[in-house]
Amino acid sequence: MAKAVSAQTPSLSEQYHLENEVKQVKEVAAPQVTSSEDEVAEEETPDEITLETAPADFRFPTTNQTRHCFTRYIEYHRCVAAKGDDAPECDKFAKFYRSLCPSEWVDRWNEQRENGTFPGPL
Repeated sequence: MAKAVSAQTPSLSEQYHLENEVKQVKEVAAPQVTSSEDEVAEEETPDEITLETAPADFRFPTTNQTRHCFTRYIEYHRCVAAKGDDAPECDKFAKFYRSLCPSEWVDRWNEQRENGTFPGPL
């Protein structure tokens, strides 16, 4: 028969501290070897990617962000219509609606705008 294990599993904080202790022991025990290959590998690593979404907007206090998405899409296209395609002020609106809206919706809205059937006020 199998013996029952009476040891408790460590909590998450205990696991975290144990992992850090193991890393520290490995760093101390590992010999420090520097080579040109290690330096090249470190230089080729890309910068960290930061993921951001639209900031909180007091006009949309609820969890459902559908209206927020639609409004940001309209704001972007109004900005482009007023200031031109290359206006850097409009980039933030594009970033906002792209982070809030599903791509299927954006594709459909773009088609509707091209066909002249978009329901929103542009």
